[in-house]
Amino acid sequence: MSILLEMTRAHVPVLAGEVIELTDPRPGDAVVDCTFGGGGHARLFADRVKPDGSVTGIDRDPAAVSRFEEFAAEAECDARFVRDDFTGGLAELVAEGVKADVILLDLGVSSFQIDALERGFSYVYDAPLDMRMNPEQEFSAADLINGWDERRLSNTFNRYGEERYARTIAREIVRRRQESPLATTQQLVDAIVAAVPVPARFAGGHPAKRVFQAVRIAVNDELGQLERALPLAWAALAVGGRLAVISFHSLEDRAVKQFMVDLAQGCVCPPEFPICNCGRTPQAELVSRRAISPTPGEVAHNPRAKSGKLRVARKIAEDRLPETRKGREI
Repeated sequence: MSILLEMTRAHVPVLAGEVIELTDPRPGDAVVDCTFGGGGHARLFADRVKPDGSVTGIDRDPAAVSRFEEFAAEAECDARFVRDDFTGGLAELVAEGVKADVILLDLGVSSFQIDALERGFSYVYDAPLDMRMNPEQEFSAADLINGWDERRLSNTFNRYGEERYARTIAREIVRRRQESPLATTQQLVDAIVAAVPVPARFAGGHPAKRVFQAVRIAVNDELGQLERALPLAWAALAVGGRLAVISFHSLEDRAVKQFMVDLAQGCVCPPEFPICNCGRTPQAELVSRRAISPTPGEVAHNPRAKSGKLRVARKIAEDRLPETRKGREI
């Protein structure tokens, strides 16, 4: 086993085998890992594209810089790092005219961020109420929890966390912060637990899980980032290239599925039209018709992979539709 693969064991990339199989990176390919994180996927890509290929890593977290430097020192291919969120990083690559053979977006929060207790992503440990993927960003979880009104908090918990008790939790947070601002993860957990009925507190895992997920998504604008990044990723992909996206939330997966399905659709004229008037042709081929989920074995080895879903599409043509239609249909 290569040094790269041995290093990957320290950080377990989700759906690693499936990503490599469905994107099929080959020697000489150019790969873009839009969410470098711990570099688990990037190391596997590097092992496949060496010696003449390249791996570009994108990440907004400054802590990823040193991890990328370690990766680059071991990789037997060209390696480049772009310190930005994946929307900004992809926009930079598109402006440069990059055409990649494989692009991967591994969404959500990385294990390194969860395990960095001071970052406040986990409801298991007491830490500052932060949850910023980029610590240089001004807006934090504390700003959201202490600044948003009850209705907005409730809507956020419901939409991004599918939290059944969103209203009562939001009400309890507002009540407590009137006495003193909530500054730590434990204070937020206490408010959530107090608002959830006793029989439901541990019926579906930790009672704070869904609220913490919702706050993290909102603080980091994860869905907005995804919506802006998907067209950029497609533009940066060469014809014949593969776009792979791993999502961990139903809203993310829904957006990815719709984006890929739309690209794979051809003529949209009514069936009664004798000839096509829309001029639309498929730009994509769905490599995976359904979302690929982790195997029970992977979940047993890495429980954080449980909710992961992988979708892959292959680019079969450049978009030749007028700009106005692009914006409306894609």
